[in-house]
Amino acid sequence: MPITNKISEAIHHRNWKELKGVVPFLEPSELAGLILDLPNGDQAVLFRLLPEAVAAQTFSYLDHDVQQSLMAQLGQREVAQLLNGVSPDDRTAFLEELPAPVLQRTLQLLTDDERAVASTLLGYPEHSIGRKMTPYYVAVQPDWTVSQVLTHIRRVGKKSETITHIYVIDSEGRLIDDLGIAQILFAVEEVTIEFLMDRQYVSLRVTDRQEDAIAQFKRYDRAALPVTTDDDILVGIVTADDILDVIEQADTEDIQKFGGMESLDLPYTKTPLLQMVRKRASWLIILFIGEMLTATAMGYFEDEIAKAVVLALFVPLIISSGGNSGSQAATLIIRAMALKELTLGDWWGVMRKELFSGFLLGTVLGSIGLLRITIWQNLGWYDYGIHWLLVAFTVFFSLIGIVLWGTISGSMIPFVLRRFRLDPATSSAPFVATLVDVTGLVIYFSVASILLRGTLL
Repeated sequence: MPITNKISEAIHHRNWKELKGVVPFLEPSELAGLILDLPNGDQAVLFRLLPEAVAAQTFSYLDHDVQQSLMAQLGQREVAQLLNGVSPDDRTAFLEELPAPVLQRTLQLLTDDERAVASTLLGYPEHSIGRKMTPYYVAVQPDWTVSQVLTHIRRVGKKSETITHIYVIDSEGRLIDDLGIAQILFAVEEVTIEFLMDRQYVSLRVTDRQEDAIAQFKRYDRAALPVTTDDDILVGIVTADDILDVIEQADTEDIQKFGGMESLDLPYTKTPLLQMVRKRASWLIILFIGEMLTATAMGYFEDEIAKAVVLALFVPLIISSGGNSGSQAATLIIRAMALKELTLGDWWGVMRKELFSGFLLGTVLGSIGLLRITIWQNLGWYDYGIHWLLVAFTVFFSLIGIVLWGTISGSMIPFVLRRFRLDPATSSAPFVATLVDVTGLVIYFSVASILLRGTLL
């Protein structure tokens, strides 16, 4: 029997002994998964059976709506006990989603110390690193001996979210160094911390954007980084698990924008229908109006199409190739920007690279198009007329020009948006494809008018 069904049956039969025999052996993340699978009425029953410390850890793994549902089912004393035990950064993530009146009532359930911590973290700007940090860490003075530090760690380290690094501060609380725990453990106990210091450390500012911290964690491969004020006063640490949440959220927003829509504020399953329509409709309308220009371009070349109907056969091939190549280039550049591989100053290098890439890719696709027309004509599968070779070369040269234009447009639009301090992700694949569709038709019929003049045109 699956463990979820076993727990549900035990709850139904009020078999608390069996429940208490199963629950302590599960990880908080596993317990959170079990709670999510249970009916609403049973979730609070199982949650009440958890030891206080385990309940606080499990709470942080639950979705926000489940957290609120549990709060509504638990008594005020239980809620107060739970929120006081949750780590400050996870508690902030829960509190910042609450309506203002509910937030004020919830803050009153905290102890004076924890309320001060919560109010401080909520006071930092939204999406700043201050909202993600915890003020519990191990800090020592440079004149302390290793023996004193070890004693200090045993006394306060349990409350700290991680002790992979110990932070050295001066008498005014300024961060002056950080030491790996291994340096402490393997040092002679009589040695002072100053003897172990090299005064080389990395830190984040409390007002830094959360997305900016991702590069720092990737570069220095740390489980946690210290957070300081502009005056270098150490005020907290940010752990890697919190940054993973930031990465997931940022990637989700970018992927949604790549699809040609506004990013959702809530998960898909929790987004109201009308809000979903609004988020998707705006970009669809913009793209639809943009595609109208394709019809305008077709109308401008109406005479050419009437004289050489065979040209219309290749319109889908032409516009899709340009849009696909532009979308490829845009995706590559936007991702490279997100990973800090490219900056605004790299635009010319990218332009040159995409110039050659576009030409080679266009030549490959153009050759395939030319070969296709040649084979179909010679095997009698389709008759393109007596001027079929000119039609084939029209497709060949058009594809070179269109793919070249697509790759250049797709790669340069993100740089333009970044230059004007806009999100490059908004130059999503549909946007680039729409732009290249219109210009691709102009290129195609312009090449046709040159090569087919005096014959089909």
